[in-house]
Amino acid sequence: MKTRSPYLNYITDYMITRHYLLRTVNAYLSWIANFIHFHNKCHPSLMGDNEVVAFLDHLVLQK
Repeated sequence: MKTRSPYLNYITDYMITRHYLLRTVNAYLSWIANFIHFHNKCHPSLMGDNEVVAFLDHLVLQK
C-alpha cells in the first residue's frame, strides 16, 4: 500500500504498526490526501488551524 508521497507512506506505516484496520488506514489516507490537494499540495506541517477551518467549510458548503 505504498504511495508516491513519503509523508503518506509514513502515515501508513505508523497506523499499520499500531494495528489499525486497513479500512481505517485507507479512510484516513483519503481524508489526508483530499486535505493536501485542497490546499494545492502544501505539506501539512506548513498549515495550521486556518487551513483546517477552510477545508471543513469547503466540505460543509460545497460538498
